[in-house]
Amino acid sequence: MHSIRIRLIVLFIVMTTSILAAFGIYAQGLLSHELELRFEQLQKETINRLTISLPRPLWDLNPASAHRIVSAEILPEEVRGILVLDLDGERFASVQKSSDKQITNQWTDIQGIHITQPLYRDIDASNNTSKNIPLGEVSVYFSRERIDAALSANIWRRALEILVIDSILLLAFTFSLRMVFTPLSQLRDALFALSRHDGDEAEELAETQLSEFSEVIQGFNQTQRKLRRIMGRRRQAEDASKQAYTDLQAAQASLLQSEKMACLGSLVAGVAHEINTPVGIVLTSASVLSDATFQLKNAMSDGAIRKSSVMLYIETAEQTSQLIMSNAERAATLIQSFKQVAVDQTSELRREYKLKEYIDEVISSLHPALKQNDAQVTVNCPAEIVLEGYPGAMAQVITNLTMNALAHAFSPEKQGQIVISAEQNGELVKMSFKDNGKGISQEHIGKIFDPFFTTKRGQGGTGLGLNIVFNIINKQFGGSITVQSPPNEGTRFILQFPSVSPQTTPGPP
Repeated sequence: MHSIRIRLIVLFIVMTTSILAAFGIYAQGLLSHELELRFEQLQKETINRLTISLPRPLWDLNPASAHRIVSAEILPEEVRGILVLDLDGERFASVQKSSDKQITNQWTDIQGIHITQPLYRDIDASNNTSKNIPLGEVSVYFSRERIDAALSANIWRRALEILVIDSILLLAFTFSLRMVFTPLSQLRDALFALSRHDGDEAEELAETQLSEFSEVIQGFNQTQRKLRRIMGRRRQAEDASKQAYTDLQAAQASLLQSEKMACLGSLVAGVAHEINTPVGIVLTSASVLSDATFQLKNAMSDGAIRKSSVMLYIETAEQTSQLIMSNAERAATLIQSFKQVAVDQTSELRREYKLKEYIDEVISSLHPALKQNDAQVTVNCPAEIVLEGYPGAMAQVITNLTMNALAHAFSPEKQGQIVISAEQNGELVKMSFKDNGKGISQEHIGKIFDPFFTTKRGQGGTGLGLNIVFNIINKQFGGSITVQSPPNEGTRFILQFPSVSPQTTPGPP
């Protein structure tokens, strides 16, 4: 009799709460759907108005008119910022709301929902000109704060209603529920003990109670025993996983070091091949000079020396000396560039260095590979940019980007062009590495910095070159790297980092 009464009371409370919760969820869903529709409508209307009104100011190069347009569109509370870019990706007009809801023309990165729409200029077909001329793009950043606040307030209101009704029911049936709360409290304490001890030291509940909870207690004890067995197997699996992860880290570090050493080995081979030519000329010239000297010495010993012989010897000595000097200087320059780059890459010492001079040294050491692939490098970097950091890591970055371009960007029928540019703005240095190659497909551009991703699998590609660059710029230099690859316009890597690298202990990137 008492068990049936308790069950009916509990069932009544559960049903009441469930019905209230169901209505609350339904009302919450309706409200959420309505707010989402309004939000989507606002997004569509805002984007439509901007795509109609902004092309004219972009076409007329009138930032003031564009600013007035975006200032009017940012008035709704859901709009956080509007950014208009021209065809070169430069900011044409912008407006955004600060944290205190003030509207400002300054632009900072905004996280959240944004829609980017290209802007076109339509020309009348009667003028025999093309339609849909691209002018730039507009990005509108929206905020869901108002929707979330409304939904949150509705949830709290519904929860408060359920809480009040349930509280009234609980107060009315407190006395009847005592017989239920006592075993429930015991079960609750046992569950907390089980969670604290992970099932190892938690004690089992006594199964002597003659009530409906006896079966529950029996099931709890059985679950606890099963949990102990599962936890034991899980610990074994965790130990095996930790060991496998340690082995994987060691393998990855070994692969990264191998990639670095392979790059340096390729550099050594290329420089050795390049030095062969001037050294060979020096040896040949020295041999010619030695033969001429021997002939002149014999002529003097025989007493048959003539002015023409002396003049011929002087002419030969002058020409061979010039060849020896010029080619010796060329070999010395190659050796010095290679020596500095190789030492930097192996020692990873921190020091000050001039960026342009160092880029020139690295490119000089890569000259054999560039010549073999019919590629040219142009460096546009102010001579006064001085960096404090790890020149070896910088050499690794330039080398990997260059070798990546030679391996993937250029086709045999077209000469490759690489342009390395740099500029300094305060403490921040911005570098650009651009090639005129075939670019990167959209399906691959999001994966190029992933470790072991390569489109040259089985053809010598390891998929670590750009991953090393990414890690050096982000972790060792404390900067960032992005990539742009518009169709038929090559690829451009943009590197930004402080002129003074963070004080870290450099290691394998």
